[in-house]
Amino acid sequence: MTIKGVLFDFSGTLFRVEPVSDWLSAALDECGITLPAAEFARCARELEEFGALPGGANPLRMPERLTELWGVRDKDCELHRRTYTGLAGEVELPDPRLYDLLYDRHMTPEAWRPYPDTKPVLAALRERGVKVGVVSNIGWDLRPVFRAHGLDDFVDAYLLSFEHGVQKPDERLFRAACEAIGLEPAEVVMVGDDRRADGGAAALGCAVHFVDHLPADERPDALLPVLALAEDGR
Repeated sequence: MTIKGVLFDFSGTLFRVEPVSDWLSAALDECGITLPAAEFARCARELEEFGALPGGANPLRMPERLTELWGVRDKDCELHRRTYTGLAGEVELPDPRLYDLLYDRHMTPEAWRPYPDTKPVLAALRERGVKVGVVSNIGWDLRPVFRAHGLDDFVDAYLLSFEHGVQKPDERLFRAACEAIGLEPAEVVMVGDDRRADGGAAALGCAVHFVDHLPADERPDALLPVLALAEDGR
């Protein structure tokens, strides 16, 4: 069957979150705090080890008290905040305000950068009449990020886990996405960077295409093959 729709993951697929050092710097600036270089390096290193930046690396050190919460963090916005502020709380920071400021920072458009091929691919799909959905395991509304980067007009539907109370790879989220863009699963390809989460679409009958979760500068054109997969849907 002809592919008439594409579902995209968000983080690591269409957008890349800023590095931990930039994320920490922005929060420190908001607090008016300047750290010595060695102390800044320690904070950044430990925040990364604990996976405290949503959309960044997964934790290398997981506190036992957060293990269960980690598994369901994307089902609810409050669970998401508790998980990531809890991970950041494992790191000694110079001001207690920073834990919430760090979390709030990652939800801003400034914290996210589209991959170089994101806009060209989304624009080409729109021109061909191919329906586009964004399916994300996430605990906050990413629509403002798309609007700020001029990409919202290319998206037909957003299926966000916290709004549905279900996370990928649960096929219910993919089914809702297919319904939202008015297509059968066999007419849709899911594009993502997580073999387990995004690969769940295959159980529903969607085609699946994977990309690597790399820094934006290191992945200029991984989305281009999607254009070959998605035939003209008009």
